[in-house]
Amino acid sequence: MKKFSVNVPAMFGDHHVIAVRALLLKLPGVQDVYASSSFHLAEVEYDPGQITPAEIESTLAEAGYLDELPLPTETSVPANEKRNGQAAFFRHTAAYTQTGHTVSFAQKLPPTGRPLWPCPGMGVVESEQ
Repeated sequence: MKKFSVNVPAMFGDHHVIAVRALLLKLPGVQDVYASSSFHLAEVEYDPGQITPAEIESTLAEAGYLDELPLPTETSVPANEKRNGQAAFFRHTAAYTQTGHTVSFAQKLPPTGRPLWPCPGMGVVESEQ
């Protein structure tokens, strides 16, 4: 048996740990998986005669767990201006009397063709236009 560690940037919650473990433990030759959403790391104990680290990484990549999370950042560009032909990222803030001290934020994100965060059981949200 050998051990192999792989960075898993899109594994950011315990529900992803469960999904990654289930995904990898189904592979032939994988004996054990330690996964940490805190460290974005999976350590896989495997039989090198049955599976390779490249095949393990390929399985994680197909499930979307090796992609970096696309997190937009706010810039110094005013929300009513454009940069390179695209509107600047901007959060809309709202405070309502009935919510007390709660402030909510909303933002519009362009459709990317896949979920922004690869969560098990979640698909692409269809836009209504």
